[in-house]
Amino acid sequence: MLNRIISAFFLVFIALTSIPLFLIALSIWIVTCPFDRRLRFLHLFTCFWASVYTWTMPAWRVRIEGGENVRKNAAYVVVSNHQSQLDILIAFRLFFHYKWVSKIEIFRVPLIGWNMRLNRYVALKRGDKQSVDKMLKKCETHLDEGSSIFMFPEGTRSADGKIKAFKLGAFQLAHKKKAPILPIVISGTNKALPKYSMKFTGTQKIYIRIFEEIPYESFASLTPEETAARVRDFITEKLSDMDTYTLSP
Repeated sequence: MLNRIISAFFLVFIALTSIPLFLIALSIWIVTCPFDRRLRFLHLFTCFWASVYTWTMPAWRVRIEGGENVRKNAAYVVVSNHQSQLDILIAFRLFFHYKWVSKIEIFRVPLIGWNMRLNRYVALKRGDKQSVDKMLKKCETHLDEGSSIFMFPEGTRSADGKIKAFKLGAFQLAHKKKAPILPIVISGTNKALPKYSMKFTGTQKIYIRIFEEIPYESFASLTPEETAARVRDFITEKLSDMDTYTLSP
């Protein structure tokens, strides 16, 4: 019962704070849009907005590592495993510049979705080839402008925490634009907020780590399929190592 009450209060807190935070985001967009083409200031504020919700949940003990592996002004194809809805909030805690690729339904959520549109994040309709093609073109434009792209190549959250097969979009993009791949691994969010649930599950350890980039030259001779398999193997191995932290007392 206590966990359900905490979950309810947390959802109400998100709803109430989203109103003033969206108004601040809108103000930042109006002021900075004329000179900040990549919307870096707005994205940084969005990182703060999302981080408020993990900072105010002390039961989620978040450990972040690898920030030194992000080169300033580099344009990456960022790929991560996907365990939970919470992954997005945790990834915002990294505070570096990127554009999300997210399912179109999130863009329809009042306030939060509106802010995603202001940020020029990229919407994707699952299973729609035209939408995928449109998404990839927008991602190419963002990379050309110097913005990284953040994608979950599994395409959807894993129900059991095990890494699903990777879709090829991120790796086709990296090959076409000759962009380095930045691998990120998230552990523990599937226990903190399981798939198909908004229920609070008590104290949980969450670990997110940025690994060293994979330069284009190291996978240039591979196919996108081979690149996806290699990156998936790498993330799977690192996830196994990181799970020892989230499972320890």
